[in-house]
Amino acid sequence: MKDTINKTNKIPLCPSARPEPGESVVFGVIVGEVKEPRLAYLKQPQPVTDELIAKAGPVTPAEIFRTASPCAKSGCQHFDGQDCRLAMRIVEQLPGVVNELPPCSIRKDCRWWQQEGKAACMRCPQVITDNYNPSELITQVAETTAD
Repeated sequence: MKDTINKTNKIPLCPSARPEPGESVVFGVIVGEVKEPRLAYLKQPQPVTDELIAKAGPVTPAEIFRTASPCAKSGCQHFDGQDCRLAMRIVEQLPGVVNELPPCSIRKDCRWWQQEGKAACMRCPQVITDNYNPSELITQVAETTAD
């Protein structure tokens, strides 16, 4: 699977995409405490399927999986026409939470990596797509503004 992810699609992968069957892949699972959830990276990304989504219940799939899909570019509220503003805010405002690059299976295709480099990867493990108990800082970073 790893060799076929994004092979024909040169659009970078958004590592904060909604988990939907089709082009989405799961690259990590959320672990840890409610107050400090962290991403545990999968060795190989797995396709998002209807069966996988059904197994997430009763919570939303984005509470327990981190998924990636081709960047929606202008279809995304965080895209400014050239860059992902979410990735920029994450790097500018969130502290790093790891001391070395996580073992990420989508890195070479990841928009955040391509745009922000190592700084994005050092903060990525704290990003939870559906976080219902976020800190004030996480909420602020995730909000879309007229940057």
